[in-house]
Amino acid sequence: MTTTIPERHPGQEGAGPSPRPGAEPKPVSPGRRKLRPYILSVPAVAVVIGILYPFVIGVYYAFLNYSAVNPDPVFIGLENFAFVLSSGEFWHSVQVTLTYAIAATLAETVLGIGIALLLNRSSIVGKIFEKVLILPLMIAPVIAAVVWKLMFNPQFGILNHVLGLGSTFDWLNRERALWSTVLVDLWIYTPFVAILVLAGIRSLPKEPFEASDVDGAGWFYMFRRLMLPMMWPYILVAVIFRFMDCLKIFDIIYVLTAGGPGDTTRSLQVGAYEDSIINLN
Repeated sequence: MTTTIPERHPGQEGAGPSPRPGAEPKPVSPGRRKLRPYILSVPAVAVVIGILYPFVIGVYYAFLNYSAVNPDPVFIGLENFAFVLSSGEFWHSVQVTLTYAIAATLAETVLGIGIALLLNRSSIVGKIFEKVLILPLMIAPVIAAVVWKLMFNPQFGILNHVLGLGSTFDWLNRERALWSTVLVDLWIYTPFVAILVLAGIRSLPKEPFEASDVDGAGWFYMFRRLMLPMMWPYILVAVIFRFMDCLKIFDIIYVLTAGGPGDTTRSLQVGAYEDSIINLN
């Protein structure tokens, strides 16, 4: 027995809208078709110009004896570069910046991986802590630095009181100031690394771990041989982001110490701010 499917004509139910006279799309002229990519790229070009213009101006001023109090700067060649590269303050700022960036990035990576491994366990406490972990990232670094500066105060700060260090222990003296700023950075940005690594752990395939568990492999062996190699791309992204961010650190250091005591925490960004904004050079 043969079943015949009735043919649907335009206008019948389920046949879709019928074409209307004159509803056909108008053909685009070849000239407009060629201009369309350039029109769509205008916003991107505007953003690039907005970024490159101050950069080019800054490079141009680097070859002049420019300052806010010098209305007629003249070309002096590479004298500014020679002065900076022969300055002990500059190389000290480089040392402070690299020390801060390496120490903060390394500590945040290790702590972030450890916290991510703990949060990966499906416990109620872990799920609650996972929601709370993001709170430091929601606080502006300047506000967080102000609060930590109050807690670092040797007279009425809560840290000395809780840890029993007394009123003579100064967190921001010459020996501890840099490491105290790193501690604040750890508190703010370790959750970023932990969340990124946790997302990587939860995206890993379960089959290799199940097979290793059947073979009797221990947790540390699976972590070292399976999880860590597969998590490496996520860890590398976290390390790159944090190291780049630490190289341009300014707000935490300036709020806590303003580059002091002396020049103990004078990073490159703090030095640039003092030279350009304060000294108008």
